[in-house]
Amino acid sequence: MRDSRALAGVLGVLLATGWAANHFSATIPVLTGREGLSVTLIDAVFGLYAVGLVPGLFLGGGLSDRWGRPAVVLPGALLAACGTVVLLTWHEPAGLLLGRFVVGLGAGLTTGAGTAWAGDLGGTRGTVLAGVFLTAGFGFGPLTSGVVAQFLPLPLVLPFGLSLVLSLAAVAAAVRWSVPVTPRPVRRTADSPAPPPVEAHRGVGVTLAWSVPVAIVVFASATVVLVTLTPRLPGDLDGPLLMGVSAILSLGSGIAVQTLARRRGFGPRAGVVGLLFSALGFALLAAGGSTVGLPLFVTACVVMGAAYGLCLREGLLDVESLAPPARRGVLTGFFYVVTYVGFGLPLLLTVLTPSVGVLWPPVVLSGVALALAALRTTQLAAGHPAR
Repeated sequence: MRDSRALAGVLGVLLATGWAANHFSATIPVLTGREGLSVTLIDAVFGLYAVGLVPGLFLGGGLSDRWGRPAVVLPGALLAACGTVVLLTWHEPAGLLLGRFVVGLGAGLTTGAGTAWAGDLGGTRGTVLAGVFLTAGFGFGPLTSGVVAQFLPLPLVLPFGLSLVLSLAAVAAAVRWSVPVTPRPVRRTADSPAPPPVEAHRGVGVTLAWSVPVAIVVFASATVVLVTLTPRLPGDLDGPLLMGVSAILSLGSGIAVQTLARRRGFGPRAGVVGLLFSALGFALLAAGGSTVGLPLFVTACVVMGAAYGLCLREGLLDVESLAPPARRGVLTGFFYVVTYVGFGLPLLLTVLTPSVGVLWPPVVLSGVALALAALRTTQLAAGHPAR
């Protein structure tokens, strides 16, 4: 019971951090419609989260391997809450840029180290649940903030206030439940005994070779439907609630497929399926053209959500099963760095569209996903080293 509560505390922090990171997407229609901010600026604000995230991920995983998970995860979650305060109180362009950067930095410190913390407490089950709860935050955050911004007053205050309360409550629960029973990370020294034979396959190179190909499409799949596809719907379909619905369609599909994979014991070939879903989703974007109908939009959200969920799950399991225990934090952080490169995709597509149109970028991205699926298939032909 005590270990279950400890794991629940860490998962709560991951859910709250995912919520803080992604619920901003539901406020985009308010910022563009009522505040008059440009689409390019909003895309930059959305993508700047990844700029803060990258150093947080690089630093957080390695520092947690050295200092322990709580010493990195909890300050990171509080830093993300500080970014939420900035977004709550300062709605000028400079405030939005600063707030998103700080949220990204805090989320970076929390995400990789928090996933490793969940693995320390719950093994493979903890690692898988970390992906599920992080995805739940990414999905339910925009949905809840979309409802609040659509139907309640103060649409640029209440969503951020709710996220702030959730973050502080999650940190408090983790301090009470998780910190007292958390083991220190394993660190090998010159006097440490040799690892058992089962760990002979583990190493940094093999971990990256398996996890990075699926990492590439994780958030590239999820963000492209949230940010670039929604504005291409008919004009009578808009508003904060639409952004929330698109988030729950895509990321809810990601939660469902991860849950199904955990219960049915999907093997490493699920990563190939996820990459194929991503290729199909980008093909649907290309087929939709400049104006997307509602049926294609819903289909693309579900397909891309499945791609996100399967690729996130398989990459995290590759890291959990292949990374040396003393390097698991830093390698989990690096895996997330690669996934979060996808947050820059909407801005890239916005910049490219005037010169190349809406057809060729998703066609090329679909081809990249197919190539990655072929690569993982080739790897699996020789057998997964640990699964």
